[in-house]
Amino acid sequence: MDLPRNSFKAALRARTQQIGLWCTLPGSGVAEMLAGCGFDWLLIDTEHAPTDLPTVQTMLQAVAPYPTHAAARPGSLDEVEIKRLLDIGAQTLIIPYVQTVDEARRAVAAVRYPPQGIRGSAGITRASRFGAVANYAARANEEVCLIVQVETISAMDHIEGIAATDGVDGIFIGPADLAASMGYPGQPGHPEVKAAVLSAVRRIRAAGKPAGVLALDPAFLGELIVAGTTFTAVGLDAVLLCEGARALAKKWNG
Repeated sequence: MDLPRNSFKAALRARTQQIGLWCTLPGSGVAEMLAGCGFDWLLIDTEHAPTDLPTVQTMLQAVAPYPTHAAARPGSLDEVEIKRLLDIGAQTLIIPYVQTVDEARRAVAAVRYPPQGIRGSAGITRASRFGAVANYAARANEEVCLIVQVETISAMDHIEGIAATDGVDGIFIGPADLAASMGYPGQPGHPEVKAAVLSAVRRIRAAGKPAGVLALDPAFLGELIVAGTTFTAVGLDAVLLCEGARALAKKWNG
């Protein structure tokens, strides 16, 4: 059996726009439903969602038959958590709160097998199709896609260095946390925050790496794509559910 190809990583290398959706609702049924909706990628979140590792695996399995790519976000830059997500078959990881070049290097080491990194080896995992992929440990690094999140004022100072780190495949800007670090908690749409996000996207692209973001404002999303985002998350599952439910209740209850 051949090593599964990471279509998302290939698209980033080709600078092909990838439109995505954030998944914060645990469950394989939700993941499968969203996988058939036409998004290029889904992000299975464990940082700000109650999704545990076994549930992530069932969500990856549910998305697998569809053309949509499933990425995963660990709760932090935790080498053990990262290793376990990779072992259950996640090929793209978005690592939150990477502040420095040294932390970017730690993230790279966590997703790579030795001698390039420190990922621990296990023979029978879903990632290796339970041992059926020949020479999995020697080839896995080829298809792992590492995205790091830059989401604070101090981290913004290190964009070029992080972008130059070998093994970092893209940089994601988190507007919500950036807004808080700028003194505007809960205001990702503040003009100064939006300007900072747009500047960061341009700097990432100028440094030669794909830039990504999550935003809910359609007009701002358009600006971000023009500025150069390559992987752009345009919504969250919970927001879509709440907005639809509230609109329905309002229609019938007044």
